[in-house]
Amino acid sequence: MEADDTGNRLRFQLELEFVQCLANPNYLNFLAQRGYFKDKAFVNYLKYLLYWKEPEYAKYLKYPQCLHMLELLQYEHFRKELVNAQCAKFIDEQQILHWQHYSRKRMRLQQALAEQQQQNNTSVK
Repeated sequence: MEADDTGNRLRFQLELEFVQCLANPNYLNFLAQRGYFKDKAFVNYLKYLLYWKEPEYAKYLKYPQCLHMLELLQYEHFRKELVNAQCAKFIDEQQILHWQHYSRKRMRLQQALAEQQQQNNTSVK
């Protein structure tokens, strides 16, 4: 029983790490250039990993964009395009732009909330 628990924990950790690696477009390009996406067993493994989209598993992910990449990897056309380094570079740039936009938007929302709280505190006095 204890060996099963250890094995399941190890499997969970390995699959968690691998799924999160899928958020890295350069890693996807590496896999594509080495032919992994042409291997039916590997493609089936990617399909199996879709269970990470379930909330009970997704809550462990630090890089949620990996789920979007995992979803896109279900499409043969996307897997074929990843051989091209320019495709990986484009995805990488888009992720950076998304993070920048998200960070700015979050900062503005936090500033607005802080200003509103300050106004509420001032009006209460």
